[in-house]
Order: sequence, then structure tokens, then C-alpha cells
Amino acid sequence: MPTTLTIKPWPDPLIDTIGHDPRSLYVETFWLPTLGPTALLLLRHLASRFDRSPEGVEITVANTSLALGLGERDGASSPIVRTLARLEQFDLACADPHTPTVAVRRNLPPINRRHVRRLPAEAQLAHAEWADVALAEAPHAAARRRARRVALALLEQGDDLDHVERILHSTGFHPAVATDAARWAWDRHAEAAREAGLLAAPTA
Repeated sequence: MPTTLTIKPWPDPLIDTIGHDPRSLYVETFWLPTLGPTALLLLRHLASRFDRSPEGVEITVANTSLALGLGERDGASSPIVRTLARLEQFDLACADPHTPTVAVRRNLPPINRRHVRRLPAEAQLAHAEWADVALAEAPHAAARRRARRVALALLEQGDDLDHVERILHSTGFHPAVATDAARWAWDRHAEAAREAGLLAAPTA
């Protein structure tokens, strides 16, 4: 069992449009009882790292385990390795059998009906209410919000506009969403730079 793993985002145009960020209230409320706290913690940790490195990251198994409060363990007994295997069971991760590479979803799909039925009655009611609201929202709205957040983070770390747009597209966002997010983030980034005196104000 390798001591380091390459973790890459698993792009999926459909799930990246209708799915949910692992750090969202939806996932905490409805996925947590199914996945368990360790799996959700790892998904959130990787989501934050994907924001900074959308093409993927290399993790040291023992160090990542320690960083998440799971003890400094690697190998087959590592909670990180076991948790990645659990995510595979739910189609949230996919390991390459030939290399130490694992693809992990950036977003989680809506929880399926079988798992909804296993939630506490109060959570089942809350999910039904959420579904009613979601039907009234444009399907791309959540994806647009996520793409804008990622684009802004990339610009803040020094990437240029064209590169940000290419990265968003390559990680599964629809081209129109990627273009919108990159330009929206560029406008906000430029506005913040002008307010800080780093760019000249536009002339009339």
C-alpha cells in the first residue's frame, strides 16, 4: 500500500450541475447520517484543496490522517485508505487499479430515496421541503455559485483569466458556466484590487 496518493477531482457534468458541495448544509444534514463523519470530513478536506489545486493534489496518507484528527497511520489500516474505499461504495470515489490515484467527486448528488427513507422522520420532512424549493430554482444556479467561488480563489492565487476558464471547464463545469464564473470573478478581483490601490480606476 503506497504511503502517498494522488487525488484528482472526478468531473461529471450532471452531478457538478445538480450536486452539492461537501461543505454545504445539504450534505451535512442529509448525507452525513449515511456516510458517517470521517467520510464527510475527508470530502470537505479534499474539496478545500481542490479549490486551490483544481487539477488534483498529492497527499501523504499518514499526514492527512493526522491533520484530520484520525491518528498518524498509513498502509491498509489507515483510516484514510478505509474511508476512500467507503466512498467508492457510494460511487463518490474511483480508484485506479494500476496507479496510486483516486478520483473523488467535487460535488455529491442528491441523496437517493433509499437513504432518505433511513433518515430520522424530521430529516425526511426537511428533505421533502428542500426538494420542493429545488424544483423552483434553475438547475444551473448552484453550479454557477460553485464555479464562481472556485474562479475567485484561483484568481486570488495568481492565475490568469484564460487559465481559470480552462480549469473550470476541465473539471466538469459547462463551458457557459465556466465563462460566466471566470469573468464574474475577474470583475470582482479587479474591483478589489482597485479599492486596495493596486489598479488604476477606470476612466470615463
